[in-house]
Amino acid sequence: MHPFQFVLNLRRKSACTMKNFLRLAFVMLVLTSCSSTRKALSKDDRKIDITFVQINDVYEIAPLSGGKEGGMARVATLKKEYKQKNPNTFLVMAGDFVSPSVYNSLQYEGKAIRGKQMVEAMNAAGMDFAIFGNHEFDIKESELQERINESNFQWISSNAFHKTASGVVPFTYRNTTIPKTFVLNVKDADGTSAKIGFISVVLPFNKADYVSYTDALSTAKDLYNQLKDSVDAVVAITHQSIEEDERLAKEIPGLAAILGGHEHDQRFEKVGNIYITKAMANAKSAYVINLAINKKKNKIKVTPKLEKLNETVGIDSVANAVVQKWQDIAEKNYSSLGFDAKKVLISKGEPLDGRESEVRSHPTNLTKLIVASIADAVPNADVVLMNSGSIRVDDILQAPVTEYDVIRALPFGGGIREVDMKGSLLIKTLEQGKKNIGTGGYLLYNENLVNANDKWLLNTIPIDPSKTYHVAITDFLLTGKEANLEYLNPTNVDVVKTYDAVTSITDPRSDVRLAVVKYLEKQ
Repeated sequence: MHPFQFVLNLRRKSACTMKNFLRLAFVMLVLTSCSSTRKALSKDDRKIDITFVQINDVYEIAPLSGGKEGGMARVATLKKEYKQKNPNTFLVMAGDFVSPSVYNSLQYEGKAIRGKQMVEAMNAAGMDFAIFGNHEFDIKESELQERINESNFQWISSNAFHKTASGVVPFTYRNTTIPKTFVLNVKDADGTSAKIGFISVVLPFNKADYVSYTDALSTAKDLYNQLKDSVDAVVAITHQSIEEDERLAKEIPGLAAILGGHEHDQRFEKVGNIYITKAMANAKSAYVINLAINKKKNKIKVTPKLEKLNETVGIDSVANAVVQKWQDIAEKNYSSLGFDAKKVLISKGEPLDGRESEVRSHPTNLTKLIVASIADAVPNADVVLMNSGSIRVDDILQAPVTEYDVIRALPFGGGIREVDMKGSLLIKTLEQGKKNIGTGGYLLYNENLVNANDKWLLNTIPIDPSKTYHVAITDFLLTGKEANLEYLNPTNVDVVKTYDAVTSITDPRSDVRLAVVKYLEKQ
């Protein structure tokens, strides 16, 4: 090789080596910079957000109002949307979901459904936490245990316990004790961790023989004091009146938030620094509560937001498959009873009030409609009597009202019986029905029957104790099994005559729900 060519090649190799060195140096600089950025981003900033999507008092797995509102598939979508924004997002049910429900009177695979459809839908929606509402104890002890065991979410029960032959013990989940309190450990992307303590209380409304309660307020205070020093925040999940929730907030001002249930008409209050949130029944809305915890400053900021679950919220396919499964099961049941669940009976008009607190204390437009329907089915009746406990919807029915709404308002159905009874028995029954206010034994009757000056008047004429009256009465009420009305049965000597029960599904007397449907079709 020529000496000049050798020198030229050497220079070229040196230049190439220098370029490679510079490239390597640049790459190292970039990698070092990225590593520093990652370290900066991953540094624990001592701040963490926790999001709760809260629903309560949900008895319907499918959308209502013609598909425009509610539905567990919309709840599932809402949770997923918030979980994409914040992995520390949790779905909470603040009580009342296995009952009351139209499904509770239906059969599947030879057994009463009793809330099975709701637990399966909640599992599909990604439920994380649930507490007992008073209606959870409507169903049998064994049925409730089955529903608990079928669930994939965490139960918490601070003041409701299982009354057994051997004593009062906590309820169990798959042979594991349901805790009085629960501590949720969370961690975010930069490593900030936090502990959220939960307590839960339910009002002692349902006196089922297998449940025992401790005082809600004193229990909550004791458990809060046990938790507060070992967690970053304490959240109360409750199922009681708004007045009791407000009292709870005043008595325990250190609570982070109260996620409540029981009222169905959506409540939002603030007592001191504590927000109290209660969503619309049947998942027509949800509250989203964000807890921003600043551990450096030892501060918590709570930001609640109302989310309406209407047509703007998509239907989650996984949860919807479960909903569709149970709807098909239900519709087969309805059809066999002579109902077309989807048929619209009232296209517009004022909402029908079927809330338990109302129908068990005074007539509402819904109770008047049902009584008028019974009167229409038995036009020769002097008096119509029904127990308010047969109305189980515990909700406000919005138009359009369908046959399904009638079915869910009166899930137990039952025939309309005709009896002739002495005025003395009628007066005794009416007096007891008045005393039963606040319970299912509170009686509803026709509007031309009034109580004035301690006298019962029918068409302005006092009821004659010795006279016989023709009465249309719901079949359950005639069994004597209603509270304090055990004497109201066919064996009573003052029941002069009991007419045969009607069984044909073409006759509105065969089922009180059919009577309502037929009556509305005439309007």
